[in-house]
Amino acid sequence: MTAATEPPPRILTLDIVRGVAVMGILAMNIVAFAMPNAAYMNPTAYGWESDADLASWAFNFVLIDGKMRGLFSFMFGASLLLVIERAAAKGESPKSAHFRRMLWLLLFGLLHFYFIWHGDILTGYASIGMIAWLFRNKSPRGLIVWGGVLVFVQFLLFAAMAAWYVSMSSAVSLPGADPETLRQWAEMQRGFAVPSAAEIQESLALHQGGWLDVARHQLGEKTFEPLVVLAIFGSETLGYMLLGMAALKTGFFAGSWDERRYRKAALIGFGIGIPAYSALALLLWRDGFSVPMLVTLAVAGTVLLRPLMIVAIAALVILLSRGGGAIAARIAAAGRAAFTNYLGTSILMTGLFYGWGAGLFGTMSRVELWIVVAGAWALMLLWSKPWLDRFNYGPFEWLWRSLARWRLQPMRRRARA
Repeated sequence: MTAATEPPPRILTLDIVRGVAVMGILAMNIVAFAMPNAAYMNPTAYGWESDADLASWAFNFVLIDGKMRGLFSFMFGASLLLVIERAAAKGESPKSAHFRRMLWLLLFGLLHFYFIWHGDILTGYASIGMIAWLFRNKSPRGLIVWGGVLVFVQFLLFAAMAAWYVSMSSAVSLPGADPETLRQWAEMQRGFAVPSAAEIQESLALHQGGWLDVARHQLGEKTFEPLVVLAIFGSETLGYMLLGMAALKTGFFAGSWDERRYRKAALIGFGIGIPAYSALALLLWRDGFSVPMLVTLAVAGTVLLRPLMIVAIAALVILLSRGGGAIAARIAAAGRAAFTNYLGTSILMTGLFYGWGAGLFGTMSRVELWIVVAGAWALMLLWSKPWLDRFNYGPFEWLWRSLARWRLQPMRRRARA
């Protein structure tokens, strides 16, 4: 392979953490793949058949939900900064390289959202990634300050949202509440409250139907949802990307910190985050998962805790992978092919649960879904390394890179002279 066609050297630690993120994100997304929407936030909405299902929800709530999405966002920020820096080092236009990648990613995301799965994150990443360009030259300290401010803005937004829900809940409980208030409250509870039997049947019928039915629903009923999600989560997502850029610039993601600093980051993050998340989970369970409490505790109450847990998880992964080994190599390969693994997971899971495939939507409990997650993880670990031993990129990475550069990239690896 010539120097002109050989990909730049990889940062192994970055690939390993990205691999953990792309694998971990499925552990929470699996509920959205397999059950009606409200089950994602409310374990009593669907799929709760035993105490083991409640324990499964608690485990995800404390250790996975939001953390893997956040870790993925950190990694995205670090990766886009790497692309910008490497383009500049090669004498190319960093701006052109960055925005071409983001525009093609936006197209991938829209296709993913409308025609494969409603839980797409790529559209938001592409849009926010264009804004992140403005922060590329900030110092690590500046990036951390901006990231912290943006996360706090997200907290204020969700805190205001929680106050609104609590206020509406009180209003509808008063005698003689007007019909418009009742109607508005019923609409606000969608996605949080236990669905009615009719709503569950509607969801089951849609997802157990044909692919065209789901695509029509996304295009017709969810036309502007990517914009809504962008507005709701944009501040936090940008904040995470900036924190990821800072983590790369400080050497955190490169694995260059000493063990004591990584251990300290993990101990502080887990020492604060796990007890706090556990307390929130206990309060939600004792409350019975009412909608006002779900919004207050699960939505708003977790925002400021989540970055601590994300950094702690990354630090722990870096510590555990320092010795290398076969498993670390396979996780790193899954991280190198994260784009393919993410999109491939959506294709595989919708094929398993939706009506155009095996039609298992709504048929499995939370605990049973772990079998599917474990199988998908095994598949990621099994295919990624052998593929990347032979090829330079994962299939979707190759397509994305070729489109962004507007020429076919060398796919097959060649032996060094």
